[in-house]
Amino acid sequence: MYSPDMVDSGQPPPFVRLAAHPLRWRLLTRLAGGDYRVRELVALVDQPQNLVSYHLRLLRDGGLVTATRSSFDGRDSYYHLDLDRCAAALAGAGGALHPALSPPAAQAGERGIAVLFVCTGNSARSPIAEALLRHHTGGRVRAASAGTRPRPQLHPDTAAVLREAFGIDIAGRRPQHVDAVARRRFDHVITLCDKARESCPEFGHHPRRAHWSIPDPATTGRAGFRLAAVDIDTRIRHLLPTLTTNRASHSRRSRP
Repeated sequence: MYSPDMVDSGQPPPFVRLAAHPLRWRLLTRLAGGDYRVRELVALVDQPQNLVSYHLRLLRDGGLVTATRSSFDGRDSYYHLDLDRCAAALAGAGGALHPALSPPAAQAGERGIAVLFVCTGNSARSPIAEALLRHHTGGRVRAASAGTRPRPQLHPDTAAVLREAFGIDIAGRRPQHVDAVARRRFDHVITLCDKARESCPEFGHHPRRAHWSIPDPATTGRAGFRLAAVDIDTRIRHLLPTLTTNRASHSRRSRP
């Protein structure tokens, strides 16, 4: 039988102490929806930049948040919430209170949800995301991808990594321009590179927008593609329970 004496009854777990601060919690909830730059977070939480930067540093030191240099403007950095680490920390915090407390399993979202992934060339990051979302939902969610400046064909490492790591075959798929899907209705539009975020067009039906700042794997060879695929797969798995058609709760833009 479980007894409170079985766990340490002293200080709360580190995640609880770190996330309990009101401003840090607001930053975490914003970053849970996508990646942002400091000035955007400042506007979203309506706090001074020095205060936001201080708490972001604490979240980085705690391993919950990471920062990557923007590929669009090297003077900027995008902050990203490590959802896998947050999930593990939450599970640990629940277990510290009672071993029966654990997060529920992620669900695949509502049937018929439509998601569009956009990067610049539609040859690496966005087709990887499209393929992985189809893979994880078994077609329950309608996934598509496009590029703001599509390349003539997929990067060969895109198909190779998907086949080797996930058993997914996308042979024969060709990149397409975002204009080719402009008339389709999407519930979610997710940009995966910083350049595409700046040039991705608006959609008249106001889908929910999010940004994932993922470095271009084409600059680092096959190893870069593996890292990008793992990163995208993690984000996809944590995206699943958020996929809904409840447009009343959608934010029209990922930019403040």
